[in-house]
Amino acid sequence: MPTRKLPGRDPVAAAARWTVSKWRAQLLLYLSAYWAYSATRWIAVGEVHKATVHARGIVHLEQTLHLSIERSVQRALDTGAPIWLLNHLYLVAQFAVVPGALIWLYAHSPAVYRALRNTVLATWLIAVPIYALYPVAPPRLAGVGIVDTISDQSEASLNSHVATSFYNPFAAVPSLHAGFAFAVGIALAVALRRRWAKALALLWGPLVSLSVIATGNHYLFDIAAGLLVAGAGFWAGRLGDRLIGHRQSAGPQPVPAIAR
Repeated sequence: MPTRKLPGRDPVAAAARWTVSKWRAQLLLYLSAYWAYSATRWIAVGEVHKATVHARGIVHLEQTLHLSIERSVQRALDTGAPIWLLNHLYLVAQFAVVPGALIWLYAHSPAVYRALRNTVLATWLIAVPIYALYPVAPPRLAGVGIVDTISDQSEASLNSHVATSFYNPFAAVPSLHAGFAFAVGIALAVALRRRWAKALALLWGPLVSLSVIATGNHYLFDIAAGLLVAGAGFWAGRLGDRLIGHRQSAGPQPVPAIAR
C-alpha cells in the first residue's frame, strides 16, 4: 500500500520556499535602503545657489592643483561611438550593474556578496549626510563650459521630472557611480576564477570613472571622494558584519546561579 506524503514534508519544496524567502529578504533590504537613499533628492530643494558655489570652488581647487581635466576629456571623447558607449555605460552602471552583480554574487559567492552588500549599504549611510551638508552641482549644471552629453545625445534626459525623482541632481560629491564601480569590480575579481575575467572586472571602475567625467556628471574631485567613501563603507560594513557574527556566535549567556 503506497504511503502518502504529508503536506509540508517535502524537503525539496521546503528548501525552495526557504531560498525564495531569502531572496525576497535581500531584495527588500536593498530596495528599502535605495528608497531611503533616494529620498535625499529633497535635500536639493532650494540649494541651487549653494551647490553652484561649491562646484566652482572645486573647479578652482582642481585648477590650482593642475588637475582640471573635465573639459579636455569631454572634448576628446564627445564624438561618435565613444560618447555613445560612455553615455549608456553611465546609465546602466547604477541601475543595472550594481544590482546585477549583487544577484550574481548571491548565487555564486555568498561571502563576497555579503561584503559587497554591506559596502553598498554602509556607503549610502555615509554619503547621505555629506549630500545634506555639502550640495554640489555636477559640471553639466555648474555653468563651467561642460555639456550634458546624455540629455543631448541619448534617449534619456537627466533633467526631466521623472529622472530627478530617482536621484538628487546636486549630489555630485561623493561620486557613488565611481565608488560603487570600483567596489563591484573588486568584488567580481575576487569571485571570478579566470585571470582574464578578473582583469576585465578590475577595468570596470576606471571605465565608469571615465564615463562620469566625459558625460559631464562629475569632477575628478568627486571620483576621489567616491573612492574614499566607498573604502570607508567597506570597513564599516566589515566591522558591522564582525559585530553581528560575534553576537551570534556568543549565543545566549547562562543565567548566574545567584539570579535563579
